[in-house]
Amino acid sequence: MNAMNVIAVANQKGGVGKTTTAINLGTALAATGLRVLLIDIDPQGNASTGLGINRAERDKSIYDVLLGEMPIAEAAMPTCVPKLDIVPATVDLSGAEIELVDYEERTHRLNRALERSDHRWDVVLIDCPPSLGLLTLNAMVAANSLLVPLQCEFFALEGLSQLLNTVERIRERFNPGLSILGVALTMHDRRNRLTDQVSADVRAVLGRVVFDTVIPRNVRLSEAPSHGLPALIYDYRCSGSEAYIGLARELIIRLPNKPAKAA
Repeated sequence: MNAMNVIAVANQKGGVGKTTTAINLGTALAATGLRVLLIDIDPQGNASTGLGINRAERDKSIYDVLLGEMPIAEAAMPTCVPKLDIVPATVDLSGAEIELVDYEERTHRLNRALERSDHRWDVVLIDCPPSLGLLTLNAMVAANSLLVPLQCEFFALEGLSQLLNTVERIRERFNPGLSILGVALTMHDRRNRLTDQVSADVRAVLGRVVFDTVIPRNVRLSEAPSHGLPALIYDYRCSGSEAYIGLARELIIRLPNKPAKAA
């Protein structure tokens, strides 16, 4: 596991841009020459859809991996982005939390699958569901770092404190090596003074943990998934794409395991 950077993209609050961040960061990292795997562990399967993987094509999924029926390399599929693979999610995943209760080491299923992989990827991004259930717990146990997308709105601050408490408990009980790679401020609206205030408050509390790059509200970011494309391919000149390119630059600098290939 030391050779791979395994990053859980998580926040128990929905609608903060987790999937958009995972898709576009994965695309930007792959563009630098890194081999990237995106694991869609959200039963909604939005990351899979956003990368153009039709539901009819998902005969192999993360569900099969978690239940121990398939190696993760076999479940991985290529995407429209060179060097970016995905392990898709299907509706079966919605019942996985109940099924996993009876399994030994149910919190370590994903971790064991990655340990047994051939380590062909430099970066693994795990798109988590908007909850702190067994699927998200598997992601955090498997990860060596955590990326938190945070919407620039007041209620997001309450969810952040709960998430940080959860991270501390996971460190104590399951994964002492889990670190917070950074907090990415998303959905920033320059016309709304409240978003600037939330951004300032988060930076005052967390300091350098917060990435300098801020992801704006952008129509092209919202449109891209309906075309099965990352925004960086759908419209690489839009402000949202440029922001994710900047975020990827910062993320590469912070990676605990420095890939030699990163340009």
